[in-house]
Amino acid sequence: MNRRECESAEGKSLGKSMNIRQTLRNRYKIIKKIGSGGFGETYLAEDLGIPVDLKPKCVVKRLKTQNLKNEQLKWVKQAFRKEAATLYNLGNMHPQIPTLLEYFQERNRFYLVQEFIDGTDLTETIPLGQKISEVTVIQILKEILEVLEFVHQQNIIHRDINPKNIMRRRVDGKIILIDFGTVKQTVLGNIEQPNFTAVVGTPGFIPFEQCNGKPKLASDIYAVGMLGIQALTGIQPDKLDCNQDGEVIWQDKVSVSDGFAEVLAKMVNRRVTQRYQNAAEALQAIQLSQNLTSQPVIQTIIKKLFSKIKPTIKKNHNSQINQPANQIQNISSLKTVALLKEPLLRTFEFTSVTVNKTGKVIKKEGDEAKYFIEKLGNDITLEMVQITGGKFVMGSPDSEEKRKNNEIPQHEVTIPSFFMSRYTITQAQYRAITGKNPAKFKGENLPVEYVSWNDAVKFCQKLSQKTERNYRLPTEAEWEYACRANTNTPFNFGENITTDLANYDGNYIYNSSPQGIFIKETTEVGTYPPNAFGLYDMHGNVWEWCQDSCHSNYKNAPTDGSAWLNNLNPSRILRGGSWYVIPSKCRSSSRYYANRDHRDLDIGFRLVISSNSCFGD
Repeated sequence: MNRRECESAEGKSLGKSMNIRQTLRNRYKIIKKIGSGGFGETYLAEDLGIPVDLKPKCVVKRLKTQNLKNEQLKWVKQAFRKEAATLYNLGNMHPQIPTLLEYFQERNRFYLVQEFIDGTDLTETIPLGQKISEVTVIQILKEILEVLEFVHQQNIIHRDINPKNIMRRRVDGKIILIDFGTVKQTVLGNIEQPNFTAVVGTPGFIPFEQCNGKPKLASDIYAVGMLGIQALTGIQPDKLDCNQDGEVIWQDKVSVSDGFAEVLAKMVNRRVTQRYQNAAEALQAIQLSQNLTSQPVIQTIIKKLFSKIKPTIKKNHNSQINQPANQIQNISSLKTVALLKEPLLRTFEFTSVTVNKTGKVIKKEGDEAKYFIEKLGNDITLEMVQITGGKFVMGSPDSEEKRKNNEIPQHEVTIPSFFMSRYTITQAQYRAITGKNPAKFKGENLPVEYVSWNDAVKFCQKLSQKTERNYRLPTEAEWEYACRANTNTPFNFGENITTDLANYDGNYIYNSSPQGIFIKETTEVGTYPPNAFGLYDMHGNVWEWCQDSCHSNYKNAPTDGSAWLNNLNPSRILRGGSWYVIPSKCRSSSRYYANRDHRDLDIGFRLVISSNSCFGD
């Protein structure tokens, strides 16, 4: 099968459409039909469940389910719920993915109700027949890959990236990824229909392995690369010719820099193993292709090289004058090293929430944070979020409900800048460094638990040796500073907490919060909303080890953010609470402790690294 033989489901007939002004579930009033294809139909609707004067709009998608047998229908129901839940989580976790408002089934029909995005798709930005400048195309691809990077971190494949499925939101101009193919595949892949190939995607943007029903994360990279080629050439990808090896011929139709041409060629390589394997790799390649050809970066490299060469010149002033020149001749290999010794900072966007005393969400706020990626091997990565230093008041006030005597006296602490892992260390990350997985609740993306303080320290040491950076456990002051994220309330979400915001024993309440659920096990990292620094699961899920020894209160505690150690004391501090404890133990100021060799199925850890360990003077 070649690239052109791979047909998508788009354009196939669905059957009878829904009536205009028809109302689903007594809530969603159909206004007009806005699209159709082999996967189903899409409608613009009004959400009658919200006050009428707001006139909120939403998008209703009805998926195709014709000719399903009972056994098939039963399986599709289960798969649909699972995949819809995935979309729900994506929309709630990233501001550039539409929120899934509801998903349901009526009369053997499956429906998705999503946030309406007011904007235009990229067909208007990169119209056919018009060549777009390299600078503009690079910017568009970077914006797409930054969102797609988050999707791939969840091990989710979009499956249908093309100009129509990428929108530019009118209110802020940001890229929005729409129309994920995951639910389409669930339904289409289980319909028995003659002469129907259940391949989700758009002709020209579907790589070979996806045509064969085996999509990978790298399949999305192919589609993004093809989008870039369409933008540069003005030609629809399925109209481009291929050479005898099946590779798309496009470079003779446009003039681009060698670096960017190399990156695009790798993105659209016919062989999936020869492509960038995920969005993070492709994004980094594009950024490096720009950096290595930019004059300011080259000047920085030369400055760093000469700073190392000068002492040699002074020490060996009688040596041949061309030795420094010989060193500079190697700049083609050294420039990459000079760039990559310092990690590449990226930006991610997130939404944090604030609740009132009853646990009701009263504010959602979009924000962004800088981070870098540490590669651990076998496609496992570690994300380290930049935490800007500052001053804060550590401990709890007299007025805080359920406060303990070990949380006083309150005292001001000055914290230098550092980086902290975005999530607690997962089982996949722990195994990538140690080769072991001690966790009792198994799952690649679940936090590693049943690790002692000693185990966590050994992990830091091994990771430091591997990366040549000084990874460590956070000091207790760093942990509380990062947890609070500029708040002074009991929780970084506000005055209260609910089981919609963290994993703890919901049979118990804090203050005036509602009773919640008790999951009785860990949940995947990133399941709940982050704090205002972009850190996830700082409350609940697993206790987190800190460097510090246990002290009964804060009398004479350091005020510079350093660890408070007593080598005669075998106990170490734990913070954040866990899935097993009551909500008051999950407070930002709550402290717990255990012996350094103690392990339990609700104890894990996260990492920090000082800023000067990553970025020298």
